Amino acid sequence: MSCKSTKVAPSVDFDHSCSDSVEYLTLNFGPFETVHRWRRLPPCDEFVGARRSKHTVVAYRDAIYVFGGDNGKNMLNDLLRFDVKDCSWCRAFTTGTPPAPRYHHSAVVYGSSMFVFGGYTGDIYSNSNLKNKNDLFEYKFATGQWTEWKVEGSLPVARSAHGATVYNDKLWIFAGYDGNARLNDMWTISLQDREHACWEEIDQSGEIPPSCCNFPVAVCRDKMFVFSGQSGAKITNNLFQFEFKGHMWTRIPTEHLLRGSPPPPQRRYGHTMVAFDRHLYVFGGAADNTLPNELHCYDVDSQTWEVIHPSQDSEMPSGRLFHAAAVIQDAMYIFGGTVDNNVRSGEMYRFQFSSYPKCTLHEDYGKLWENRQFCDVEFILGEREERVLGHIAIVTARCQWLRKKILQARDRQRQRTKRESSEESEGAAGGPRDVPAGNKPSGTQPLLEVSIREAEAQPFEVLMQFLYTDKIQYPRRGHVQDVLLIMDVYKLALSFKLSRLEQLCVQYIEASVDLQNVLSVCENANKLQLDQLKEHCLNFVVKESHFNQVIMTKEFEHLSTPLIVEIVRRKQQPPPRVYSDQPVDIGTSLVQDMKACLEGGGLEFCDIILLLDGHPRPAHKAILAARSSYFEAMFRSFMPEDGQVNISIGEMVPSKQAFESMLRYIYYGDVNMPPEDSLYLFAAPYYYGFSNNRLQAYCKQNLEMNVTVENVLQILEAADKTQALDMKKHCLHIIVHQFIKVSKLPNLRSLSQLLLLDIIESLATHISDKQCAEMGSDI
Repeated sequence: MSCKSTKVAPSVDFDHSCSDSVEYLTLNFGPFETVHRWRRLPPCDEFVGARRSKHTVVAYRDAIYVFGGDNGKNMLNDLLRFDVKDCSWCRAFTTGTPPAPRYHHSAVVYGSSMFVFGGYTGDIYSNSNLKNKNDLFEYKFATGQWTEWKVEGSLPVARSAHGATVYNDKLWIFAGYDGNARLNDMWTISLQDREHACWEEIDQSGEIPPSCCNFPVAVCRDKMFVFSGQSGAKITNNLFQFEFKGHMWTRIPTEHLLRGSPPPPQRRYGHTMVAFDRHLYVFGGAADNTLPNELHCYDVDSQTWEVIHPSQDSEMPSGRLFHAAAVIQDAMYIFGGTVDNNVRSGEMYRFQFSSYPKCTLHEDYGKLWENRQFCDVEFILGEREERVLGHIAIVTARCQWLRKKILQARDRQRQRTKRESSEESEGAAGGPRDVPAGNKPSGTQPLLEVSIREAEAQPFEVLMQFLYTDKIQYPRRGHVQDVLLIMDVYKLALSFKLSRLEQLCVQYIEASVDLQNVLSVCENANKLQLDQLKEHCLNFVVKESHFNQVIMTKEFEHLSTPLIVEIVRRKQQPPPRVYSDQPVDIGTSLVQDMKACLEGGGLEFCDIILLLDGHPRPAHKAILAARSSYFEAMFRSFMPEDGQVNISIGEMVPSKQAFESMLRYIYYGDVNMPPEDSLYLFAAPYYYGFSNNRLQAYCKQNLEMNVTVENVLQILEAADKTQALDMKKHCLHIIVHQFIKVSKLPNLRSLSQLLLLDIIESLATHISDKQCAEMGSDI
């Protein structure tokens, strides 16, 4: 089931108070909008309002409001309204004095009002009276009244092409252009009390973005985000976040994005960015003399970018800049902008978001690592023999080198146990004999000890964190010890042949090298024989802008003589650049490794038997416990003596196919399954206590949108077995209305007698008197 063809299902409430959720399934049957579908809506007619760019749009209730901008000849100050339900345009009712015609202003919604700040005014046709503004206007949606706020005291410098948002009852203004220079100051004003409102400049700290203009801002998770924009020579594709509470800026690193994974969007200006759920969506803008039309999505939780692939039936907008965007419910609306050949657009487009709960796979395995519950292996590390606990199932799935070590240690343990058991039986002939450790119930197995002399505890723990989560902590700025630790981890990654971790370490270290730590990093790379990192450091030192500053430091004086000689020679005669077109091995991900583990790669490390209708399915306690609070509680307090667990979902035993679908979700987060499996698994999040209702949301959407003539009989059987009465009714409805096609399906003959009677009864109910009469006349 591909995301491209799925539909949006309404949100699913996750109610743990429901004791037998399957019986209370409530499903809706369309029509729904296709996920990730672009639709071209009616454009704005010229008699309503001009085509435009550099305008603003805001969303209020079920309408989009467009204010100002320019039509290529004149600045505008009309207010247009687009009703998203009727898909109709009109001029919004207004009274009072509106803001002067302008563009590159900002507009936000607070309460039942729209607030417009600043922008560029004047006559662009005659090029006269052109100036930036710092005025603030309020438009009341209920009355159509425009009012200017006259604010006493300090004011932000007049500006245009700035960013604006509302948070905590305040309007926040950031950066922009004042007519002479780009800015990066921040101001705020309370919107609660007009009489006592005053502007306040914010004392910003942290990694403040460079002075910039023509950028978007969006608020997500109580933080404001700024992406790219015009910053002169310093223009980048950096994403910055601002914490409202501490007034602290942070540049969001991209060094954790491995080669082969989607990069951030290229640098640009005149684009839009909106927030929905946990995502930021970036569209359009001018990117190095091109007008791209891909939609980029940033996940705030995982800090990863992706390009959204539109559904096959999408009507894509062309690339554009200086358009505007707003969100209503679960869709984004984009209006206007400048398209090819400097033409203004009057088009309106709608994009359908998807809003499934996030995948918690990495978090769940990360918590297992942090809590150290159900550990079955103890690594003894380095000369000091420090001990680190772990889980055989995950470690062996992720690292072949450690897998080999664990197998060797297990063989030694078994031989030792066998030898001890043999000695005991000889010493007490005829007496009671102990059960060999290898045959004891899995709950009493001793920890397997694995000695690794070449690893110290601290870097090994970072490596273990990676095995469980696919991540390591990014080095803190200015903490050289963090960088040196990652170098030790890199050395281990090379020894253990973990390509993915190697790439991650290299990218983190190279991104962290600066004038303050480059010599320490270079010396450590030399000591650890990490040639690639040493080469990076040498090239960094001999750069024209770095060299003089580096050689004047105290650290340079204490550098080893061979390294000083190498630096001097590198400066005098740089080596020729070597370009390699060899593909980089980025290794396998957590998802790929856990998939291989479930499909047989982890069979020899299984320590629990799951019984489905009496049929055994070997599995791994640690993985089940990490992903399910039901299994976690069972293994902690009620571990079966024989190491076997019967599988059901409430009173219902799932089909073998549905059970395998559930295991795929548990092991590696897979949500693709046939619709009939979804009926069995709809209640699984309740019963098994998964971290969120992601599986249930996919099951619901799968059921609502993917019942077809071809699979309706299988779903009817599943609905009958699970007592999902509304789904059973829906299936019977399809069967009755498509009976000629359904009657030819081979599965019809294998239905139970009771289900066949249900079909006959439904047919009889739906046949009209007229049809009965026609049938009678044929007899």
